[in-house]
Amino acid sequence: MTLQELKQLAALGEGPSLEFKRRVPRPERIAKEIIALANTDGGRILLGVGDDGTLTGVDDAAEEEFMLRHAVMNHCWPEVTYETERVVIAPRRDVIVVNVPESHEKPHKLVSDGTEGAAYVRVREMSVEASPESVELMQNGKRTDGVTVQFGEKESLLMRYLNDYGRITVEEYAQLANIPPARASETLVSMTKANVLRLHADRKEDYFTLAY
Repeated sequence: MTLQELKQLAALGEGPSLEFKRRVPRPERIAKEIIALANTDGGRILLGVGDDGTLTGVDDAAEEEFMLRHAVMNHCWPEVTYETERVVIAPRRDVIVVNVPESHEKPHKLVSDGTEGAAYVRVREMSVEASPESVELMQNGKRTDGVTVQFGEKESLLMRYLNDYGRITVEEYAQLANIPPARASETLVSMTKANVLRLHADRKEDYFTLAY
């Protein structure tokens, strides 16, 4: 990546696939950002860039890359694959471009004190904890072909609601159909696997829409 390309990228601002850090933060924090990108659509982390897109650079790129490797090895499970590239912005000042592709091994989860914790996904410019439904869909992402759903009264009620209102959460469907939240979640996930619905991650609460 050239310096000009880096400036153009930074000018876009943070978003679903782009995160800025002045340097590698504490291990669990940077691991969470990498996990979220890998669990979503992939993206880049720019180390040596301020929140406003200012290129500040890091003065010891090798040390920053060492801390990054340490964080990924010890706090991501499964370990996330990524690549780094250095862009010189001034003498002894580099920006490290961390390229994180969408993973084929998701869900990746954060490891803290040796214990496997939550998975994270990217929602706009933030990394947020993945919902149980999102994790379930990631776990079964390779096995959705051929999934069918048997439509009953409650499924038909759901479809009518979505035709009228456009979106629904697990809690809303549980209340609408007068069923336990666990069953509502199972139904919504099954219909998403069958490509009838689409799940949308959100900061407050995930929601589902029709997939067509």
